[in-house]
Amino acid sequence: MNVSSRNASLAARDLAVVWHPCTQMKDHEHLPLIPIVRGAGVWLYDCDGRRYLDGISSWWVNLFGHANPRINAALRGQLERLEHVLLAGCTHEPVVALSERLVALLPPGLTRCFYADNGSAAVEVAVKMSYHYWLNRGQPRKRRFVTLSNSYHGETLGALAVGDVELYKDVYRPLLMDVITVPSPDCHLREPGCSWEEHSVRMFAAMAATLARHAGEVAAVIVEPLVQCAGSMRMYHPVYLRLLREACDRHDVLLIADEIAVGFGRTGTLFACEQAGIRPDLICLSKGLTGGYLPLSVVVTTEPVYAAFYDDYEKLTAFLHSHSYTGNPLACSAALATLEIFASDDVITRNRALAARLQTATAALADHPQVAEVRQTGMIVAIETVRDRASGTRFDWRERRGLRAYQYALDQGALLRPLGNVLYLMPPYVIEPEQIDWLGTVARGAVDAACA
Repeated sequence: MNVSSRNASLAARDLAVVWHPCTQMKDHEHLPLIPIVRGAGVWLYDCDGRRYLDGISSWWVNLFGHANPRINAALRGQLERLEHVLLAGCTHEPVVALSERLVALLPPGLTRCFYADNGSAAVEVAVKMSYHYWLNRGQPRKRRFVTLSNSYHGETLGALAVGDVELYKDVYRPLLMDVITVPSPDCHLREPGCSWEEHSVRMFAAMAATLARHAGEVAAVIVEPLVQCAGSMRMYHPVYLRLLREACDRHDVLLIADEIAVGFGRTGTLFACEQAGIRPDLICLSKGLTGGYLPLSVVVTTEPVYAAFYDDYEKLTAFLHSHSYTGNPLACSAALATLEIFASDDVITRNRALAARLQTATAALADHPQVAEVRQTGMIVAIETVRDRASGTRFDWRERRGLRAYQYALDQGALLRPLGNVLYLMPPYVIEPEQIDWLGTVARGAVDAACA
């Protein structure tokens, strides 16, 4: 069997048995799967050796390239010692060391780490923990959650409930708890001449009024700091987070920061909350935590939240939430290696230069007649395409313009996955400046292909 035949053979075997995520499987009657057999740095390779630049970090998880030698070495070393042990009643060096490292890196006051195995699970933990905190404090009425329009927090039922992207949520709405949704500070919707900061301040009025009215029944507000990633990469100014922290303190409401997608350097700082100078009461981390190697998530919270659950067993105040692979030693070792790269390679400083290069590489698209906006926060660039820029008329989602962009990029050797009519770049941090320039050229061609 030749290599091209192996590509086709692996794809055919897949379609006989695998159900892919976030996919209408009928599409693959005409849209070929990409059989990936190995990765190296920013590149992914198929069976015949054709390579694709991973321009979206494999769904935003890969920070330091595929088959990174330093993370590989950490995993090999851990694999010879301990692959897994339950974290109920047991502990191990990787989970303790990782927790110590995270507490040292996060804003002061976040001191207790509760582990799960994916981002949605972390949000479930944060939601349950917030409600249970108030229950243990003798305030059972505080059981509702406030969320932003266009937000996304995962696809398990609790995470779906506190999100607001219709594509994912609508069909399951009868199964979901009722939440309070306030308008997003999304700066794409600002009036002409209005700055990001001015718009974000104006949009906070709705949140301020909501908290003033509902504080007695609200357990927590949950937000994605700075970028609503699955919500078409819509962005806002850090001032909104500062105002939100002040309002939550004033009304005695917990603040949950979902940094699953935006943490670990994506927005220009290690954690997005740093840009507002705030500390949430609970922060959810996942995706880049292990450098894209293994599933792992963590909710880090404060001593007061932890103390509300700490009592005699008979009081039944314990947080009885668990996952079989909680705090897996292999995943924790990958996370420790990832954090060591941040520490030793001055990644945040290098990322600022890469972000500037991304801005330069995509700047010309701002003048494209069918681009409404090119926006950027750190290592995330989003290009909003429209049918007509002058009128603001959008493409009909059923035209699937993003799919055209995806196919064009793939033909050029880049893996991109647009969000509807929004093309975005979110590459691994090991990308070279010249590769960014090339990716910008591909993006320009992809926009032309999508809008043709």
